Amino acid sequence: MSEDQDWRLTAELDAADRRGALERLRGRVRAPDVVEDVEAALPHDVVVTHDGKLLFAYASSEDEIRVARGLIEQVLQRDGIEAKIALSHWDEDRDEWRQVDPPLTAEETRSEEAAELDAEVLETRTLVASAGKLVRSSFEQSLLDWADKLGLTCTIVEHPHLLTTQVLFTCTGPRRRIDEFSRALNAEGTATLRADGILMLNPL
Repeated sequence: MSEDQDWRLTAELDAADRRGALERLRGRVRAPDVVEDVEAALPHDVVVTHDGKLLFAYASSEDEIRVARGLIEQVLQRDGIEAKIALSHWDEDRDEWRQVDPPLTAEETRSEEAAELDAEVLETRTLVASAGKLVRSSFEQSLLDWADKLGLTCTIVEHPHLLTTQVLFTCTGPRRRIDEFSRALNAEGTATLRADGILMLNPL
């Protein structure tokens, strides 16, 4: 999925053979018989996928995602499949999908507002990662730069081992920002260990 595909359709299918139905639906949304009477076929850059439970479509504009919705609904209607469809837009500030259609109910809005308040609660959390010795310094600097970008205060404590160093990042800031830092830490740590392994096997 491209970074500019910040519109998403989510379809929750009501079907006993949900996985099979999802596969068939994904394959048919571009089939000629589905769009035979539709002037605009599914836009080329719309990405359609599923996770075994939900069908997703991603697009770079609201117009494109609504075209995709119309075509998907045609297939669902022809196959007699009930589905709950929602359109969302990516909120960069909150780093999450925000549902825009259908609008949230009053209860859902209250729940979302409570979740937003909870996400802004300040906390201090210590996160642990292992860094290969050959690239430990760049690993730490990369994560410190990311913490600074997120507006977190972050300190480091190292516990050296034979081949790797255990690095403890103690971060203070909004809970949602620390969650984001944690995801980046996990991804960066995995990539760093792989890179360090390559360097160890191929010394200069």
